Amino acid sequence: METYDICVVGFGPTGATAASLLGKAGHSVLVIDQLTDVYDKPRAICIDHEIMRVFQQLGVTDEIVPFVAPYPASEYYGCEGQLIKRLDTAPPPYPLGYAPNLSFLQPPVEEALRRRAASMPNVEVRLGSELIGLVQDMEGVTLHLEGPNGATDVRARYVIACDGANSTVRRLTGLTLDDLGFDEPWLVVDMLVGEEALSRLPDVNVQYCEPQRPATHVVGVRNHRRWEIMLLPGEDRVEAVAEANVWKLLERWLTPADATLWRSAAYRFHAVVAHQWRDGRILLAGDAAHQQPPFLGQGMCQGVRDAANLAWKLDLVLSGSAGEALLDTYGTERSAHVRQLTTIIKTLGKFICEREPEAAGARDAKLIAEMGGSVITTFRQDLMPRLERGAVDEDGGTAVGCLFPQPFLSGGRLLDDATGSGFRLMLDRSVPSERLATLQLPEGTRIVRFSAAAEGSSAGVIDVVEQDGVVKDWFTRAGAIAALVRPDNYVYGVASDVGALEVMVRGAHSRLSLEAPARCASVTAP
Repeated sequence: METYDICVVGFGPTGATAASLLGKAGHSVLVIDQLTDVYDKPRAICIDHEIMRVFQQLGVTDEIVPFVAPYPASEYYGCEGQLIKRLDTAPPPYPLGYAPNLSFLQPPVEEALRRRAASMPNVEVRLGSELIGLVQDMEGVTLHLEGPNGATDVRARYVIACDGANSTVRRLTGLTLDDLGFDEPWLVVDMLVGEEALSRLPDVNVQYCEPQRPATHVVGVRNHRRWEIMLLPGEDRVEAVAEANVWKLLERWLTPADATLWRSAAYRFHAVVAHQWRDGRILLAGDAAHQQPPFLGQGMCQGVRDAANLAWKLDLVLSGSAGEALLDTYGTERSAHVRQLTTIIKTLGKFICEREPEAAGARDAKLIAEMGGSVITTFRQDLMPRLERGAVDEDGGTAVGCLFPQPFLSGGRLLDDATGSGFRLMLDRSVPSERLATLQLPEGTRIVRFSAAAEGSSAGVIDVVEQDGVVKDWFTRAGAIAALVRPDNYVYGVASDVGALEVMVRGAHSRLSLEAPARCASVTAP
């Protein structure tokens, strides 16, 4: 029986990212997907700078950049047509090296991610292969597959379920989803708009918070525009997607002479999250683990975050550097992050979806009053929660569990391109080299010091010079001289002086090893 370190079920953006990260780490990976091609129409339309940084780590940004554009501001208009809320990105210098929010064309981006995974010699991709059943034991998982050449069994030490909202793996293992209390029917329409009509459309994203029929206009890449339109009680989902009905709903903005209908689909925007993210050697990721309303454009981002969070932990476990208990921190961290962000998204969704005119008027007045009488722009990234529990120094302060910045360096490169990924100990220029020799760091940790001198390397320290003072300002706000950064770019811990640094890295070595073996329950599914 063929045996792999990991079997990734599902070859969408989450699965392709997980396969590439684990393949890059040197592990044998099998990817299976029931479909043979990338879906040729867009579903996700937004990503953010954290996700671009992961794609940078995979080496696919050059392929992706032609299909990505900065995401404009989002303006919310109330029931009288007045501006009641505005979300936007903070101005440059950008903390992670990319515009904080971006629109993108999913099909070519997904194809680039697939090509990257399939190009690795230790990653095998089997398209047109369906998971029929699985059996888990203390040593691994046997998967029963049905493919173009018939039935076959394969063996993997771990399985990552990236097989979507109707996950077969989740069903076979009996894992369940918690309902987070949001369920609204919407029509999603994608249009390729002609040049003349583009000039008449808003150049920003617009939330029409109108009680008679809430709607959203989203600016995509090039001439791609999306409308999300709430379906009213009694409206049939099948009839809603019919082309004649779509054009009737869009007549406020477009006529059939202005654009080509690319896609129309009816959805229930709902919020669910896995009650349990791990069952022994089986782990959920992406839509198999959570689904969110689209009001902050974080659906695909959450799946890629899952992959980045899980990949480095599986790498440590597979290489023998950590015990299986480290995998429990995956669910701890990602579940809390998803639940917190979903709460924020639900809040946005509820006042967008308000259908009672009197309540909508009160909502508008309250929002304006809370901002002192005029609209104040909120930065989208300020809404993102940090990691508070898990594989982090839980008592380390508010800088812990946040993303460490990625500045441009004096030579024009981004930080990660100069230092690589993996664990990195980031140091302020004040930390002397002689105090670093005795630090007990996680295996393979690179030491990076932000200096005033030219870039170079000495005594095991990579000295870099940043262009815009992004990291300097970050250290000042954090009250720190050092930060230990995880492979997924989240801060494990910070230190305010050399003594605190020694204590912090000793704690990291102990916490991240987690050598106590975790029990792996046996699960059999037909």
